[in-house]
Amino acid sequence: MIDNMKTVFDSGRTRDLAWRRAQLEAVERLMAECEGEFMAALAADLGKPPMESYTTEISYVSGEAAYCRKKLSRWTKSKRVSTPLVGQPGTSWIQPEPLGVVLVIGAWNYPVQLTLAGMVAAITAGNCVVIKPSELAPATSALLARRVPKYLDPECINIVTGGVAETSALLELPFDHILYTGGGNVGRIVMAAAAKNLTPVTLELGGKSPCVVLPDANLEATARRIVWGKFTNAGQTCTAPDYILTDADTEAKLVPLIKKSIDDMFGSDPQQSDSYGRIINSRHFDRVSQLIGSGTVVAGGQTDAGDKYIAPTVLTGVSPESPVMQEEIFGPILPIVRADDLDEAIAAIRKRDKPLSAYLFTRDKQAETRFLNDVSCGSACINDVMMFAAVHELPFGGVGPSGMGAYSGKRGFDTFSHMKAVMKRGWWPDLDIRFAPYTEKKFKLLRKIR
Repeated sequence: MIDNMKTVFDSGRTRDLAWRRAQLEAVERLMAECEGEFMAALAADLGKPPMESYTTEISYVSGEAAYCRKKLSRWTKSKRVSTPLVGQPGTSWIQPEPLGVVLVIGAWNYPVQLTLAGMVAAITAGNCVVIKPSELAPATSALLARRVPKYLDPECINIVTGGVAETSALLELPFDHILYTGGGNVGRIVMAAAAKNLTPVTLELGGKSPCVVLPDANLEATARRIVWGKFTNAGQTCTAPDYILTDADTEAKLVPLIKKSIDDMFGSDPQQSDSYGRIINSRHFDRVSQLIGSGTVVAGGQTDAGDKYIAPTVLTGVSPESPVMQEEIFGPILPIVRADDLDEAIAAIRKRDKPLSAYLFTRDKQAETRFLNDVSCGSACINDVMMFAAVHELPFGGVGPSGMGAYSGKRGFDTFSHMKAVMKRGWWPDLDIRFAPYTEKKFKLLRKIR
């Protein structure tokens, strides 16, 4: 497979801007014409409501493809850079070129977005792409396998389904770049496999994304926005606020507002709500449900293993050493941890691995500046959660254990391109100063002109 794709790539087909535009337009058509099928598959895999599937998956991919298509001509132009005196007469420029054949390994929690958005970036840069959707979202994976070849160039974009064995086999192949979205443990396996072929990697991982709420925040809006971000996709979002850090007085005011927001969004029985999803499988259900005992349940707490349902749950009295605080929750449990002030909150965040996202709710500009300067994270949002994903110009990626590299918009084009350095020299004058034999006179003159 990869040999055939490299042959097609070497023919220059994917370098053609018309080909790239056609593929991006095909992605837009795929999202529009198969919208109902994708909604049904996402409902089968994750219980996703249609509106949630549209906004976070279908519309996101379509919008990314349209944005990249409109910017394609600008991004692919060579960029002139200055040439120093010693290089005259001459001109220098940076010329973007595609890498070759790229592997995109998607994730199960957003099985359309986190598979096709990476493919869009790779196509925009002019690459062939192998897509490996997650086997944990079987309905969506099967739909992608059926529909992608009918819309996109099957000689340049291939899709491989299957599980661990198929992924492992792919990782043995000499790809020109690998994009993996998922957990840190598998990320290490991907990186180790890529090292055998000296293949560069982009790893989109995760971590415990903190959410700091200061006393001066608009607590009603804060509660509503946190509840939306935390319980979208039943908490199975890598950028979801993982836990809240706040002081005792603010917690006492915030908890009733969070409970009200849960009731407003999902009703008194979220299991019956058409707006609330389900846990992906029984293994993840067991893992997440066991974390409920890490604190005092002040909202939710109900579970139904047969329905893979865990209610939107809020915990107070949570210790930093409790089980729920040891790893990314990736489920609908929201712990609240005490931090008396911003200093204590920042110190608590910095004791942990650098998160994929970090959130602060405040009206204080100085607190905002301090937070942004002192908290290292992949993405940050002030007075909201996750909304940076709506901005195509912002790169998406982690830092440290939460990821390596980034994509989305122009950053995606750059990730899957090689920025070739080019210099063109004139024939005359060909100054003798740089050629042997080297003399003291040449050395003195060289010091003056550099």
